[in-house]
Amino acid sequence: MPATPSAPPKPPVLGDRALNRATLARQLLLRRAPRAEVSAENAVSRLVGLQAQNVKPPYHALAARLDGFDPAELSGLMADRRVARMVTMRSTLHTHTAADCLALRPLLQSGGPDRELRAFRNRGGLDGVDLDRLAATARELVETEPRTMAELRTALLAEWPAADPASLAVAARCLLPLVQVTPRGLWGRSGQVRLTTADHWLGRPPGPPADLDDVVRRYLAAFGPASVKDFQTWSGLTRTRDAFERLRPGLAVFRSAYGVELFDLPDAPRPGEDTPAPPRFLPEFDNLLLSHADRRRVVGDARHAGLVWQGNQSLPVFLVDGFLAGVWRLDEGTEPDGPVTLTARPFTELPPKRAKALTEEAERTLAVLAPRRSGSRVAIEPPPAA
Repeated sequence: MPATPSAPPKPPVLGDRALNRATLARQLLLRRAPRAEVSAENAVSRLVGLQAQNVKPPYHALAARLDGFDPAELSGLMADRRVARMVTMRSTLHTHTAADCLALRPLLQSGGPDRELRAFRNRGGLDGVDLDRLAATARELVETEPRTMAELRTALLAEWPAADPASLAVAARCLLPLVQVTPRGLWGRSGQVRLTTADHWLGRPPGPPADLDDVVRRYLAAFGPASVKDFQTWSGLTRTRDAFERLRPGLAVFRSAYGVELFDLPDAPRPGEDTPAPPRFLPEFDNLLLSHADRRRVVGDARHAGLVWQGNQSLPVFLVDGFLAGVWRLDEGTEPDGPVTLTARPFTELPPKRAKALTEEAERTLAVLAPRRSGSRVAIEPPPAA
């Protein structure tokens, strides 16, 4: 009688803490990367961009991840047009390397800008507007001179006076790969949001779109182990399972504690779940918290997820033992050289040892973000009443 074929071995299970430590290791949050190993430009590429809904988050993100980080380094890269701010993943603003600005946006077009454009067309604000002509007209406008959205809206309305003004400007932003030009985004500077095309600003031809399989690998390197749905949450793309199936022979396969199939690069770091995770101060909208369909690897207590929003604005957060543990703010005052206060508010009472580590990390963060500001201090507020 022929032997009964044995069932294939079940994939190893990774619990939330194991996933937490693996993801923190990829995110440079278990140990700050030495400056000699990872530059600010390297980190922006390695993390596949940094959330940049506001000006300061990319700087705060790198302060948590790079040893010896100086905000002037990222600001200099932006001034030299080696990194730029543009709409990519999930149709949200990110800081990317020049190469990623040109290659990622075309790949991700269907996952955000196209969807946003369809919504505006369905509202009727673009009736009678030839979108190809709109794109060509808008490109000429912003490449002649970087424009604010208001200026772009006014100029386009002269061509299509019957259209909805806001819809015209949004359509241009969806159709074209627009970047925010400096001084917007520079450290310690201010400026209106002015836009031009990525290829015009960066002085490079657009080139081919990024390859989906390569982007899946980059995502796993930065956020894995992860599921297909996790990747889709991060990218905004749909119908990407075929890419994972193509890559499956070369990937490690696991399961979460909830039975979800997870993929990873075979040689990517997966530290033990008891690996120490120092406190870290992260900006609002940090991709660590936005890049998985199942956020339990970082948000250990579901009650905390709703505590990081105020109106429609996310608050900066901090991690303790690798998990979401509170929110923080930087009060810079009105004097350019005056003292700065970093205030942290834990969600729950912290044990003395962890409270001490949090204070020390806050002081480190303050030294990077507000150097030479005498009288600066850290304040730890009591947790909210239950």
